[in-house]
Amino acid sequence: MGLVLVASGLVHAAIWAITGGPWEGPVTWRKPILFGISGGLTSLSLGWAWAHLPRRTADAWLAAATAWALLVEVALIDLQAWRGVASHFNRATPIDSFLYDAMGGLILFVTLVSVDLTVRFFTQRTTLTPDMLLAARAGLVFLVISCLLGIWVSVHGDIRAAAGLPPETVGRAGVAKFPHGAVIHALQWLPLLAWAARRAGVPEGRRLQFVASASAGTALVLLYALMQTLGGCSRFEMMPASRPILAAGGACLLVPTLVTALTLVTKKVPATK
Repeated sequence: MGLVLVASGLVHAAIWAITGGPWEGPVTWRKPILFGISGGLTSLSLGWAWAHLPRRTADAWLAAATAWALLVEVALIDLQAWRGVASHFNRATPIDSFLYDAMGGLILFVTLVSVDLTVRFFTQRTTLTPDMLLAARAGLVFLVISCLLGIWVSVHGDIRAAAGLPPETVGRAGVAKFPHGAVIHALQWLPLLAWAARRAGVPEGRRLQFVASASAGTALVLLYALMQTLGGCSRFEMMPASRPILAAGGACLLVPTLVTALTLVTKKVPATK
């Protein structure tokens, strides 16, 4: 399901490249592209996480239901894009309202499943190394936070739309979806960092430090996004108080990534006979 979703996002990217049109706005090819790729990566990552937990009776059903929920949600977004109408905050007709509510229900289900997986990663034994375990735990926590923020974005947008205000903004220019999207893919980049550091031959203790630094950096990026949005500022209209937070978060993410990349590049390849 994850591969199908990623493929759907790439297909819509090709369609956008051929047909053109704006990137931003309520009716563009942006949502089929981003939701397809993002939903696919999330589905693949949840499958990876599930594979490292002790098998539970309901796991097969839950995994299938989660994959289908993500697939159907993206399919509904694609449907609205092909109809030429907005997929979110669209209650212009009964069918539009029903589809929007259906998307919300599907994401609520995925959120509850993600919470369950997160709790299990903190309470059950896995075979993961300490650095990869930290990456999985932190990634799942950030995924849950992102899902909860997505639900808040939906509720906030509905309230503003009912009042005749732009549903996507907070205050003067805050971007409601910014915190939601800022850390949604931590479940990909944190395990990827741990994997790359291991491939580079970085000792386990140092790998754990790398993942801890990147997790802290991710948390700081989330804090920056929240401050900007709740302060009514756009993504890069940086408030004085948020600048050092973004700088610190960027450093925590960039340093272990660069060290790992440099170690991989300079690693000696054993000679083959």
